[in-house]
Amino acid sequence: MNRTRHAVAMACLALLGLPQAHADLPDMPWPKALRVDHANARIDGRLDEAIWAQAPIHDSFIQLQPQDKKPARWRTTVQVVADKDALVIGIRCYDEHPEQIRAPLVRRDQVKRDQDYVVVFLDPMGQRRTAQFVRVGANGVVADGSIAAVDDVEDFAPDFDVQAAAQRLPDGYSIELRWPLSTLRYPYQGGADWRMMVGRSVPRDENVFLVSAPLTQDSLHNIAELQPIEGLGDLVQTVRERSFVELRPELTLRRHEERSAGAPFSRQNDASLGLELKWRPRADWVVDATLNPDFSQVELDVPQLTGNTRFALQLTEKRPFFLESQDVTGKGQPDDSGQARGLAAFYSRAITDPNWGLRATWRGAEAEGTFLSLRDKGGGKIFRSNAYETLERLPQHLSSQASFARLHQQFDQWGAAGLVSIRDYGLGRHNWVLGSDFHGNLSEQASVRGHVLLSSTTLGFDADDQPLRQSAQSGSYVWVEGRHRSEDWANSVHLERLSPRFANDNGFVNQTGVQRLTAQINRRMGSQTLGLPGTGITWPAYEFEWQLKLAQASTLADAEFGIPSGQVIERLVQPGVWFTSARKFEFWAHLGLDAQRASPTGVLHQPRTVNLGFILNPSPWFSLFSIDYEFGRRLDVEADRLGRGQTLAIDANFRFNLPAQMALEWNQHLGWSDVRGPQRQRSLQEWLGQSLAVLHFSAQDSLRLILQQRGLSRMPDGALEEDRRHAFTQSLVYQRRQGLSSAFSVGYTHTRRQPGEATQKEWFAKYSTVFGR
Repeated sequence: MNRTRHAVAMACLALLGLPQAHADLPDMPWPKALRVDHANARIDGRLDEAIWAQAPIHDSFIQLQPQDKKPARWRTTVQVVADKDALVIGIRCYDEHPEQIRAPLVRRDQVKRDQDYVVVFLDPMGQRRTAQFVRVGANGVVADGSIAAVDDVEDFAPDFDVQAAAQRLPDGYSIELRWPLSTLRYPYQGGADWRMMVGRSVPRDENVFLVSAPLTQDSLHNIAELQPIEGLGDLVQTVRERSFVELRPELTLRRHEERSAGAPFSRQNDASLGLELKWRPRADWVVDATLNPDFSQVELDVPQLTGNTRFALQLTEKRPFFLESQDVTGKGQPDDSGQARGLAAFYSRAITDPNWGLRATWRGAEAEGTFLSLRDKGGGKIFRSNAYETLERLPQHLSSQASFARLHQQFDQWGAAGLVSIRDYGLGRHNWVLGSDFHGNLSEQASVRGHVLLSSTTLGFDADDQPLRQSAQSGSYVWVEGRHRSEDWANSVHLERLSPRFANDNGFVNQTGVQRLTAQINRRMGSQTLGLPGTGITWPAYEFEWQLKLAQASTLADAEFGIPSGQVIERLVQPGVWFTSARKFEFWAHLGLDAQRASPTGVLHQPRTVNLGFILNPSPWFSLFSIDYEFGRRLDVEADRLGRGQTLAIDANFRFNLPAQMALEWNQHLGWSDVRGPQRQRSLQEWLGQSLAVLHFSAQDSLRLILQQRGLSRMPDGALEEDRRHAFTQSLVYQRRQGLSSAFSVGYTHTRRQPGEATQKEWFAKYSTVFGR
């Protein structure tokens, strides 16, 4: 098997060196701004002020999706005005069929590809490593966030204090966007030109996406071609020393009731005052502080199927304090198993309930760094793991000090960083992590990145999950990934090795004592015409790929859990196909010719599965329908045997326009998983569902209802006892927002759990506002 692993690695590394394909693209001039002292533009979307008659017009766009390198079918113009306080961007979107424009009223950050919108990517660092972006729908709804070149994933968690408005016109729509300079982070000196790219989504049958830069689908990432903004003059120099301060006090009133079988009824009334501070002393620094924060209005996490796995899963961060400059911490992305891809040295969901927190971030021309420290009240889970499971410890009242620092230096096409992570629980109990990460471009279409982390841990636990001080245990985590993308190939290979006692209590580690080699090989066939043989039925495939995933994970010796070295945990061989078509239709089919082991003493099973799925944008009111279905012979992890089974996930999103300019969003998520026993009886089943409905009275007022349930049932079988669990949660929240400047919310949450007949009820009211700027 070592020979097989070596051959796979060599083949994939060879693919990373494939020659790049060059395509002739039209000449696309750089955008030019009009520099003024005061823009004097009212942000109403109309573009009828005198300033817009003076600003240069940029109208060079090409098509990126569904097929790239084609002329734009819809005319789009961009104008940029720069004054001492903000960039003001005007965008005019022409449309011969304006009645087909899709502009539903949705929540912030829910402007998706099923809607007409424009997006502005802005890189004030000028190096195309990271960018901030703002999407504005044809009705003025905003979605914003950041994107980093190293993972090429749009992160909608950060929110920027921008103003935006839209105006519907007889021949399309127009957008005005005011982007305050106080929300931008750029070097104090030595920085490159600010860069920008504008995109436009036109969701007709083909779901077209246009861009104002020579970007193609062969590009290594989506911010590879951001273009310099001309005409800014001395703007960067004149505002780089300007200081901005923002104070956000918040008042929360809460009543909490709890009862369960065999326990006395409890009731608690609380009133808490919190404060958040954001201070930008100059362009390259930003300081954030929080005191007694309350996150009661954060939306509930979407439930995930967990009954047939022993590993913890990652959750998305939604709390505002942790979202500033996330890219500087070196964030990672979870893969299909919930394991982190990338660095993930700091996982903010590991901080449960902070009393206070302080963070400072600096960005220079060739370097950047961040430092944060928080006092956590505790009450959450602490992970300890081995090759076969995540051990979730639940110590009571274990407070801690969580600190993290990372400094990153850029060397042309390469970058390297050093980091330190400390979790101090007092009484000599701690978890320290030291490490370094790197990334670089081998060519315009090939990149490599990785990290090395070393840990030392003196926090242990007794049989009752109570914390204790133990002798220091050390561990290491090495991870390397290479990626290549060209006109014909999209490939990646990564190798990771986690020693048995590695731990990172400020990060996310759900498996240790394992080494894994993974390769994803995708042969891109371009556009195709597909059809059903003998029927004459055909349809276009805008993108078509043959796919192959190969992976092998094996154990490292772990005497504490009796795990030998070299034991194969998982071997994946998953050939498949993927294509896209009209109405943003995506289809995939994969065959699972895998091998899995559930425990150190178990056998290496040979599950055989088929995975089918699709995503579809059926109509303006039915904006998303997706199904992911796997069936075949699956491994029941707890029973350590194969059985017939299936996993099903369904998502459906609806958008309805109502009278009096109101609107309704309804998102439905359903999941089901089961495995049958030797007599074909259902030995394990798990189900979950979340129904989220948002009634928008206006762009500022909404009423959100969440109904969420999950259940698990295991039939008694040999050494396995019967296990039945069920939880149901209802949440109703009214919210009124004025952009990011002020918010008022009042809500009620009711949760019931079985067994134990546990019931929790909570009523809350919260108000926050902003002073400063």
